[in-house]
Amino acid sequence: MPKPDRPAFHSRLRLLRTERALSRKEVAAAVGVHYQTIGYIERGEYSPNIELVLRLARHFEVPVEAIFSLDPYPSIADGG
Repeated sequence: MPKPDRPAFHSRLRLLRTERALSRKEVAAAVGVHYQTIGYIERGEYSPNIELVLRLARHFEVPVEAIFSLDPYPSIADGG
């Protein structure tokens, strides 16, 4: 069970952002939020609404599930 003070989802937002050499400010500007919001999402301190989730997926040109999941992602070291 997730902790009550933490979002009930997992995110690969930081991984996608850094793979593409984008700053938080660049991603935030592209999806119309403050750059701190991107940091909060990456740290699991903020649960984005569905509109923001869809804008992030569109920006990165990936399905939503490539960024957010209810289940933990496999470790990169394990080939996930």
